[in-house]
Parts: sequence; structure tokens; C-alpha cells
Amino acid sequence: MPTDGDSSRLADATAAFLEDREDGERALEAVLAVDTEHDTWTFDDIDLDSGTFGELVSSGIVEKVDGAYRVADPEAVDAVIAGEEDQTDSRSVPADRDFDLERFWTSDPRAAIALVGALIAVAGARMTAYGSVFQQGYVVSPANDPYYFRYWMEELLGRSSGPTDFGVLTDPSGAVFGTRPFAHATNWFLAELLGGGHGAAETVAAWLPIVASVALGFVIYKLTVLLTRDVRVGIASVLAFAVTPINAVYTGLGFIDHQLHQYFWLGVTLLTLTWLAVDLQRRLERGRDGRVAVRDHLQDPMTWVVAAAFGLSVAAGIHAWGGSPLLLVPLAGYVALRVAMDARAGVSPARANLPLLVGLAVGSALSLALHHRWGWHAEFVATTPALVLGGAIAVVALGELWRRLEGHLGGLLALEGLVAGGGLYVFRRLQPEDWAEAMARVDDLFFREGATETASLFSTEYAVFFGPMYQLGMGFYLALVVLGWVAWIVARRYEPGWLLVGTYTGYLLVLAGVQVRFAGQLAIPLAVLTGLGIVQLLAVVELARTPVPFRDSDSASSRTARDRDGVAADSGRALEPSISLPDGRKVGYVLGIGLLVFGLSLIYVPGLTADVTHGEAQVEAASAIDDHAEAANRTYPENFVLSEWGDNRMYNYLVNGESQGYGYAQSNYGEFQSATDPDNWYDRFDGRVGYVVVTDVDGEMPAESAQAQLLEERGAGGDDEDGLAHYQAIFVSDDAAAFAVVPGATLEVSGEPGTNVTVETDVSVSGESVAYERTVPVGEDGQASVTVPYAGKYTVGDRMATVTEDDVLNGRSVVLVGNG
Repeated sequence: MPTDGDSSRLADATAAFLEDREDGERALEAVLAVDTEHDTWTFDDIDLDSGTFGELVSSGIVEKVDGAYRVADPEAVDAVIAGEEDQTDSRSVPADRDFDLERFWTSDPRAAIALVGALIAVAGARMTAYGSVFQQGYVVSPANDPYYFRYWMEELLGRSSGPTDFGVLTDPSGAVFGTRPFAHATNWFLAELLGGGHGAAETVAAWLPIVASVALGFVIYKLTVLLTRDVRVGIASVLAFAVTPINAVYTGLGFIDHQLHQYFWLGVTLLTLTWLAVDLQRRLERGRDGRVAVRDHLQDPMTWVVAAAFGLSVAAGIHAWGGSPLLLVPLAGYVALRVAMDARAGVSPARANLPLLVGLAVGSALSLALHHRWGWHAEFVATTPALVLGGAIAVVALGELWRRLEGHLGGLLALEGLVAGGGLYVFRRLQPEDWAEAMARVDDLFFREGATETASLFSTEYAVFFGPMYQLGMGFYLALVVLGWVAWIVARRYEPGWLLVGTYTGYLLVLAGVQVRFAGQLAIPLAVLTGLGIVQLLAVVELARTPVPFRDSDSASSRTARDRDGVAADSGRALEPSISLPDGRKVGYVLGIGLLVFGLSLIYVPGLTADVTHGEAQVEAASAIDDHAEAANRTYPENFVLSEWGDNRMYNYLVNGESQGYGYAQSNYGEFQSATDPDNWYDRFDGRVGYVVVTDVDGEMPAESAQAQLLEERGAGGDDEDGLAHYQAIFVSDDAAAFAVVPGATLEVSGEPGTNVTVETDVSVSGESVAYERTVPVGEDGQASVTVPYAGKYTVGDRMATVTEDDVLNGRSVVLVGNG
């Protein structure tokens, strides 16, 4: 057995060998591979030239024994290859753990460069709509909901006096911070740090989704490397996350919504829980007694820092969006399964899960404090972490008892199910109002219709199979295979980290099967599985080394859960920071597989993004409305814009800043669009609508519909149809048209009773000449009244009248005079 001094000397020799030779790592891996298979071996057993082999022998890395050879200290050599500093002190925390958490960034330049490149890919995939977001002097956020968050960000900026004015975050009425308080508070605070005002709000609206996505990409990398001990898998996972279409759309440039907040804090929750799980697991793998390993885990100050960070992520996540309790369900499920796993392995569930319980207690306290002191969120939402904490304590206590009694795990799992059901029953009986509110929220989340995101991930619209590929990318099916492997290993080994990822992935997969909106959250744990699957795929076709987790499963498939020696037998596993490309044609194969997995996914990103961005014509329509409203001195609600509800917040934000809701448009626009007499809606609007925008739609609309009269005929009439009286075109194009809703000027015309009179004028809108005319009958008194929406010169026979814009906006009467 080598002494500490021998190991240190061999470590220095190995480091020198790696530094002197470009192929040094390959040579060392060759001798380590044959050394694993044979106690001793000969030169003929390895594929090395005699010079390289002689250098290994002369440096002492390989030693001669009875006419054969062996590696003098395989663990020391393996540690140097992996970048570890010291594995000789069994009382210290494993070096690979330190490497993961604190030293990685500067320890492996190749991995650091690859990580930077992967994070750039995360940002780049989310900036495909750059031209659509920054256009015509506006920051045009995609979709509809981001304008709700922009509205409240600017509202809070207007109320506050600086970033320390936290009084603006207090909302006893719940009107402001009803369902997404932490998202609003974060947006406001960052805008204040940037100086406040409209410009800072635009900067946050545009770039915060990108910054949050890059930060989440780094979190995914750390999570993956912690779990797999393989930086190649970490980089692959970040790339898989980068090009996941649905996540890239929901966190794209300008898409400031609750998603960017909930995704990031979900990532932090997974990272901190993984750290707590893996730290204990690594200590057990070093061959320590279970009690000693748990004791050392609890005595490490970093454990409690991570537990506190976990608690913060719970509180932040619960207040980030309306459906946040849904993401505590897999946490509860993980605790239940983790307790069973601990009991099966002979580890004390109470002591092993104490940091998790403390972190959950911190999160519960923060969540309740924010609700009761600042009025954040509904009571039942703020209470959910405490309910999970209570259930977790009961389950842990039950698991501790079960471990001591050595009962069958099936009975433990059944009792845990009863605990969960009993807890929900008690909550329903003791808090019926909160239960009713929770059920109403569930109904809103799962049974709301009308939005694309409410469809299933496995919708028949995409033949079931193609929906996941379209929304999550090519790696989805690869990840499913790895998920099956995860289920296999957690059933046989002590793998709390993989249990965590598997639990969240399975749960979110079910939610996404109900509504595709949850595929954005699913993308986070799925990226870990996809990254592992990609590296393993490359290994299968001999383009990469087998990733560490699959080596472990090969060598440890026969281990029993209670076999402590079996747990320790895997202690030779080391973190692999090295990233390199194979030589020759194999590089092309690697790039080909990468393009197959990542490239096809990236193709879907611009397409999905284009579905939610606003076109040039729509923004020009908003700009024209803004100019008209300013010239006409119209303020809200006189400048309210009626449009298709999915665009309504955008128009009103750009025109009047009032983008809190779209209820009026959702309730009325469809009926207005199909109406045959738009002028009748003028009275129905009753001053509520100042402008109308119609856009091109799929399919045919009836020629007599308001949609056709406004977009195709420009409201000017045609084919024996009269022009409209109350709709003044201010912007027209093939894709969109904007109209000011006006009282109109009334022309008083005299004529022969029983005849018709026609008034007409030519107007220019958006560089297009529009011939406007209306025909009305003359009454028995010889008079006719014609209401027109345009300023200009009107003629009836040899008579003429000049209508001004003031006449149109104020509903004045104008008399036609003779041609004199």
C-alpha cells in the first residue's frame, strides 16, 4: 500500500508527465484500463510505443513486479487526471466535491471555455427575434402577458422613490401582488437599480429574460456536474437546455413574464437539493460508517448555507407565480421516496434529511411572513410550504421508526400515502375557504381553454409523437430512455440525487401531458437527462468515453441497498473535467450527431418565436394610433385600443400604458369582428373604445363582416356598399389596419324628396389613396344628413363642403353650399 509520501510523489510525477506530453492523458488512461482488468500485465497488453512506456516506468508511475508490470498507485494517478488535489485524508470532504462546487471554474480551462460557449448559445437561441423586439423606437415584447408585467413595473417605478423604498411592495388589498408578487418586486427592484424611469423599465423588459436564462444555464451545468461528475455531460446539458424550443420562447428577448422567475428558482431548488443529496452520498461512497458520514455532513457549514439557499428558493418560487403550489408536489413526493431510500440503505432518515427540513422551514417562514406582512399572494398559496413541511416531518418520523423496526418498504410507502391523503383531508376540513380557492385555481390552470399553451404536449394536432419534438426538441426521446435508466438505478442503489431529478421529471412530464405550458419547467430536469443521453450515445458509437454514471451502473448493478461495502466499492469514481474532440473523421461524426440533436431543435426555436412576436405592420398601427391620440389630445380611456385579445395588451401599452388586462377585448372583439354593421357598435362603445385594429386572419371572413369592411375595404365602402360613418382609417396595410373611432361630422344636404344623395372625398392613408363615399336618401322634408369620419372636401353634385378634423372629432354639423 503506498504511503502518503509515495502518493504525493507519484501525483507530482503524473502531473509532470501530463504537462510534458500532449498524449499523456491517453497514455495514462490506457495503462489504468489494463491495470483494472489484470493484477499485473505486460507491455504487449497495452497499445503504447516503447518510448512512452519507458517514460512511465522511469518516472515510477508504472512499476515492475515479478517480470510483469502494474500501476504503482492507480488512485493517485486517477486523481491527477481528474484534477483532484488530495484523496489521502479519509476524514476530509472528497476532493471531487470541492472541485464541483468551488474550484471548477479555474481548474479546467477547456471546460470553462466550453461552458462559456454553451452559455452564449443559451443567450443566442433566445435572441432570434431581435429585429421584432427592437423596432421603430419601441421595445416590443412578444406575446400578450409580458405587458402585464411591464405595466406593474412602471406603475411601481412611478410610486417609489428608489430601490430601498420597499413600502411600494406592501399591498394589504392584494390588488397589486395577488398572484405573482415576487416577479413584480424583482422587476421593479432591478429597474430601480438601473436608474428607474421608462428607459430602465425597457432595459429590464428586454434583457432580464436573457440574463435569467444564462444564470439558469449555469445552474443546470453545476447541477449536472454534481450529479454525474462529468463536465462533458454538464456542457451537453446546457446545450440541450439552450435549444429547447418552448423554454427558449418563454424566456426569449423581451419576454418578461413570470416564467423567467419560476424557471430560475426551480433550478436553484433542484441544485441545492442535489447538493444536499450528493454530499451525503459521496461521504458514504468513501467507505465511512453511515453514522459518521451523516455526522460529517451535518457538521459541514456549507450544508447549512445550501439548506438556507434551498429555503430561499422555496419562498421565492412560491411567490413568483400563481400556480406555484404545483411545484411543491414533486418536492413532497421526493421527500417520501427519499425517506424510503434512506431506510432501505440503513441511513437515518431523520438525520439525513434534517438540512432539507430546516431549509423547508426557512422557506415556510419567509413565505408566510411575506403574505402576512406585505399582503403577498393568497393565504392557501403562502401556507403550502408549511403544509409540505408538516407532511415531511411526519413522513421522516415514520421512516425513522420503520428503519429501526426493519419493516417492509412497501408498508412504509403505503403509510406515506395515507399521511398525504390525511393531510389534505384535514386541510379541507379546517380551511374550507382556502380549499375552495385552491380548487378554483386548479380549475383555472387545468381547464382553461382558448390559449395555445393549454393544449397537451402530446396533442393529436401533431400526431402525438411530433408534439414533444416540436416543443422540447430531438433530445426528448433520448431523455426518456435515460429516465428509464434513472428509475432502474434508484430502485437498486442509494442514489438520492438521481431520485430527485427522476421525481421532478416524471411529475412535470405528466403536467405537460395535461397542458403544454408546463413543458417549460420540464425542460430544466430534462436537460440533465438529455445531456447524459447525448454523451452516452457518443460513447456507444465510440466517439467519446462512457460517461461516469453509466460506468458506475455497469460495475455496480449487483449491489444491494444495505450493503455498505457495495456503496463504498464505487469510491474510485472521479470527476472528469477533460473535454477533447476525437481525431480525424470522428470529429465530423461528433458534429453530425450534435447537429442532429441540437440543430433540429434550434430550427424550431425561430418558428415558435415567430408565433408570438408582433409584426412590423402591427407596430406601425400602434405608432399611428399613438400619433393620432397625441394630436387629438386623447387620454385614457379615450385612447383605448380594441383588438384581438392576444395582441391587446401590446397595443394599449404602446399607446396609453394601460395594459393591466385584456378582458374587454376578449369579451367583445370576436363579436365586433363578425358584426355586419360596425357603425352600430359606436353607441355600444359608449366612449370605452377610441381605436380599433383589425389584422389578417387565417380562413375567409364574410364580405359583410366588420373584419372585411375594415381590413379589405378600409371602411370606405365598395361594390355598392356604403362607407362607414365612425371609423377613420389612420393606418392601412395588407396585414393590419388601424381606425380611430370618431363621432364624425354630419353633412346637412338638401335635395328632392325620395331621391338619394351621394357624398364623396378622396383621402390618403399610409401612402394609399382611399376613395370614400356614402349614399343616403332624402327625406320628405327635402333634407338628408350624412355622417362622415374624414376631414376634407366633400361634393354633392355642384355643391361642396369642407370638413375639418375638429368637426370630425367633435361631431359638428356642416352645411353644403352651392357652387358659387
